[in-house]
Amino acid sequence: MLHCEIRYKSYGDSAILMQWPEMINEIILEEVLFCKKKIENSSIKLILEVVVSYNSLLVIYGSSIENFYDAVLELKTCVPELISSHDIKKKLWTIPVCYDSEVASDLECYCRFKELTKEQFIRVHSDRIYTVYFIGFLPGFLYLGGLDEQLFVSRKSKPSLHVPQGAVAIGGRQTGIYPQNSPGGWYVIGRSPLSFFDSKKRTPCFVSPGDKVKFESVSVVKYNEISFLEKEGVYVPENVIYEG
Repeated sequence: MLHCEIRYKSYGDSAILMQWPEMINEIILEEVLFCKKKIENSSIKLILEVVVSYNSLLVIYGSSIENFYDAVLELKTCVPELISSHDIKKKLWTIPVCYDSEVASDLECYCRFKELTKEQFIRVHSDRIYTVYFIGFLPGFLYLGGLDEQLFVSRKSKPSLHVPQGAVAIGGRQTGIYPQNSPGGWYVIGRSPLSFFDSKKRTPCFVSPGDKVKFESVSVVKYNEISFLEKEGVYVPENVIYEG
């Protein structure tokens, strides 16, 4: 059986919000992603898009919903009674990150605040396998769960006006990657040379919710090498099927 009760709420005239308990939890994430797949593959023709978040699905219809209760019953037919983590294929991506102060504007400040040496921080941050919970607030921004507790830090009291593309950052209990230049309130502790969103590609973001991410520390020289290959369109991020 599904582990958690799902609540259905009207979300404007043409959308339904499916809500799981409000917590960051991998079992809930697997249920959310599995239900998303089931709904997208269903015979409900009026559904335009299904948007995933930590613990919810927003089902968007192409027109106004005539009868909310009938629409909910139709969605419930898509919700499986039994799922297994093996039903969801996940990839483990190795993401190169340079932690050099040349590209990690907040690392020294962050390490002083957390009373960690740079080496200690890099070891802890790159030793984890992270889960991609969802992608937003910018197209291709990866929200990653699994950060070690000793690295938790409140967001900046004054956000930075310019965070560079590829910046790897920490905010609260999460780490994430900025896919493009933007303002941001997280501490920039590294930078990846990869492009995480390209609207010209068939799959604009190569990473999907539910996938896993492992950071690999690289030097500035290696960072520049990969950056060049990335711009030439010949760099392929390392990935394997995740069996964990």
